[in-house]
Amino acid sequence: MGWFICKRLLSGALTIWFIATATFFAMHAVPGDPLVRDKAMSPQVRAQLEARYGLDQPLFSQYTLFLRNMLKGDFGISFTQENRYVNDIIREHFPVSATLGLVALLIAVTGAIAAGSVAAHYRNRWPDRLVMLAVIAAISVPSFVIAGLAQLVIVAINKAFDQALIPVAGWGTLGQIWVPALVLGLGTMAYLSRLMRASMLEVINTDYIVAAKAKGVGAWPLFWRHQLRNAVLPVVTELGPTVAAVTTGGFVVELVFAIPGLGRYFVQAVQQLDYTVIMGTTVFYGAFLVLVVVLVDISYGLIDPRIRLYRGRS
Repeated sequence: MGWFICKRLLSGALTIWFIATATFFAMHAVPGDPLVRDKAMSPQVRAQLEARYGLDQPLFSQYTLFLRNMLKGDFGISFTQENRYVNDIIREHFPVSATLGLVALLIAVTGAIAAGSVAAHYRNRWPDRLVMLAVIAAISVPSFVIAGLAQLVIVAINKAFDQALIPVAGWGTLGQIWVPALVLGLGTMAYLSRLMRASMLEVINTDYIVAAKAKGVGAWPLFWRHQLRNAVLPVVTELGPTVAAVTTGGFVVELVFAIPGLGRYFVQAVQQLDYTVIMGTTVFYGAFLVLVVVLVDISYGLIDPRIRLYRGRS
């Protein structure tokens, strides 16, 4: 298990290096001038800005400087936000995105396990068909459309009761978290529900489940101890990519609901061609997701000792 973790950490470090390298050269290949402002700029001021951000150096020198600073945890100063370090942007706004993402992930995983289990136990009956219809709808409709529809529903509810029962947008209170989190986690919940249903159907028909029923094991103990534990393994495996999907989808949701998260600043940085913010947030998210994938792999081995034993021999 220890050797497997070391290999995963090494591959994760190589992945982060590849993300940083690809992002750096992609940013410098995009047409446009990151130093262009609304006001006119004199050649002297432009030369000072280029020297400040290292843009007066050859591209490879900029790349090596970026890697050295990245290893020290320094992502530089924003091009568009005066005297504001990228590290400060990440430190101030990532907790907001993390809170929204964790609540969305909790809703998605809990709802997927419940919906997938119900659909499997009532296969080809109306609960199964209802769950599958909801799954298809949630997967087909983009998150920004669901976010807009959710806001219209909130406005209609508030208007019907003639008071602001549910906040339409903003951040800071418990009531402002649940609707954006539900919107953000809906697509992930739908995907995981299909996965849970298929896995549960496979587990239900296995020989050891039939043997447990023959021994007189009750319905609930059978479900909790045998069916759920084995059926949930594919869902646990998908938690790494699921975190990536929730994090990426959060960019749009944060904009629609006016949430001051890191995704909102990333979108603004792309629009304004802010090199340092784009590269810093991309590398930060990449490192965060690599860590999540490693933790998921470890938890997968803890849930099923056979996986840990097999990987230990590989």
